[in-house]
Amino acid sequence: MQGGQPPQPGGQIQIRDNLAGGEYANAMQVAHREDEFLLTFLNIVAPTGRVVGKIITSPGHLKRIIRALEENLKRYESTFGTVKEAESPKNEIGFHPSD
Repeated sequence: MQGGQPPQPGGQIQIRDNLAGGEYANAMQVAHREDEFLLTFLNIVAPTGRVVGKIITSPGHLKRIIRALEENLKRYESTFGTVKEAESPKNEIGFHPSD
């Protein structure tokens, strides 16, 4: 015990340097298979965009993520007012290799 404090349960969370600042995403694509969901986050600035993050998770964990997002959106709206849903992109967005 350091400083009279009991040890904290669990381990430390570490973050890679390239993730520490975060990335802005204004679009998301979702794909799934029987055993997993793939969430691809994009930053679209017409006429191009780039993938800024990808998450692969289980269907059960995705349900927990959705519930957490819904609960947080309700708290946000009770503090700041109703959020208007953003418009969908007008053009189809596809993946192309960058040079």
